[in-house]
Amino acid sequence: MDDNNFMSQRHPVQNERMMLVTTNTKNREKIFIDPVYAYIALESIYRTQERQPFFLYGFVIMPDHCHLLIRVPEEGAISRVMYAYKRSVSFELGKGPIWQPRFHSKIAENPSGALHYIHWNPVKAKLCEMPENYPWSSAYGKWDVMELEWIYGI
Repeated sequence: MDDNNFMSQRHPVQNERMMLVTTNTKNREKIFIDPVYAYIALESIYRTQERQPFFLYGFVIMPDHCHLLIRVPEEGAISRVMYAYKRSVSFELGKGPIWQPRFHSKIAENPSGALHYIHWNPVKAKLCEMPENYPWSSAYGKWDVMELEWIYGI
């Protein structure tokens, strides 16, 4: 695996800001249609969080991409988080390079709207009828994420 491929996109400093992050599989291959692979991608979020701390507010593992709603602490870096995440998934799957070299991140000016977008992604793709029915999403209710209200002091 070429480590430089994961770091090829430079991102402005976005620490302490809520970010919507998207990363795609190489050639948009539907790797995560396999439930075992989807579970590995999901668990890798938490393994990455232990090594590169960030606050996780929501996520979805789609067949060919992932969305994360996160906030990276001041001492962290989104590029290090995504490098560690993509490397972890690739290693655990043992499939070689599975990701496009870049990822997209943008400030989530409306975190509730970003979370809604993430959660409704599998419905829009006709993978389920309601967000809470999709097991590879924070909408499912089984996975540990921070409540959005936490950031607003409610």
